[in-house]
Amino acid sequence: MLIRVEGLSKSFKVAKRSTGLREGFKALFFREYLHVQALKDISFSIEPGEIVGYIGPNGAGKSTTIKVMSGILVPDDGTCSIMGFTPWKDRVQYVKNIGVVFGQRSQLWWDVPVVDSFELLRDIYKIPEKEYKETIDLLAASLDLNELFNIPVRQLSLGQRMRCEIAASLLHSPKILFLDEPTIGLDAVSKIAVRQFIKTINKQKGVTVILTTHDMNDIEALADRVILIGKGSLLYDGKLNELRERFGTNKTITVDYRENPNRFVLPSGTSLISWSTERAVLSVNTEQVVISEVVAQLSNTVDLVDMEIESQPIEEIIVQLYKDYQI
Repeated sequence: MLIRVEGLSKSFKVAKRSTGLREGFKALFFREYLHVQALKDISFSIEPGEIVGYIGPNGAGKSTTIKVMSGILVPDDGTCSIMGFTPWKDRVQYVKNIGVVFGQRSQLWWDVPVVDSFELLRDIYKIPEKEYKETIDLLAASLDLNELFNIPVRQLSLGQRMRCEIAASLLHSPKILFLDEPTIGLDAVSKIAVRQFIKTINKQKGVTVILTTHDMNDIEALADRVILIGKGSLLYDGKLNELRERFGTNKTITVDYRENPNRFVLPSGTSLISWSTERAVLSVNTEQVVISEVVAQLSNTVDLVDMEIESQPIEEIIVQLYKDYQI
């Protein structure tokens, strides 16, 4: 077992203050505090080489979990063993084995060129020159960084900086990669490149990846397993395919046909999303009716030209999951 988390809990004390000058003056002498439970008895384990999507709405506790697992935060209760290390106790030895990317934080130095930050990280991690050169060449080619090396970090766009952040987290060839919103701000081409790169290092180097994101396309493209957290509690841990089977019971059928002025009768379990004299879009509940029955009835009713059957988008499944757990 590479990662084992058991009974992890973490709370924060947050100052409470009302608006207005009087309340502001009062807060100078007497402050009220709220205790926010960020994590409540979180337990899971991850095997070497897995790519796990760690998902949940804003404020669910995703980033807090990642910070505990990377050794930045100390939990109130529970244990966390990663590669035999306790992250917040064995920090110096432990961090040599992990890479971390926070979409809202930077590990690059703001005023110097990207390559200078990389050189400094090379010295910090004591990376041999030959290994560093090989890694830099691979990262530059995979993430299209060659034109960015000599540009100060502050002059990079958000998408360019994120590509450099991912490269910086991989310079020392970590065995585990924590990615917190890694594709934030990336354009479509860069997102595809980053996803492909993550899959490549996972397959070729066996890097274990824990990914938090609100972009469900990232999850669908990369992760076989998802862990859902909400209001600090773990709600679901399982395969993405099982999640589809459990919640993704709807399919969308788009049919094109020769001009037909009459609306057709639909079988039970099927609803009409849109209709025109030459095209219709249907929603089919596969728990109530078999797709083949719907197709057969359509072919008997209209002169079909083309047909497309799509699974329920992963975003809709996740929204449905949130509703079921009331988060």
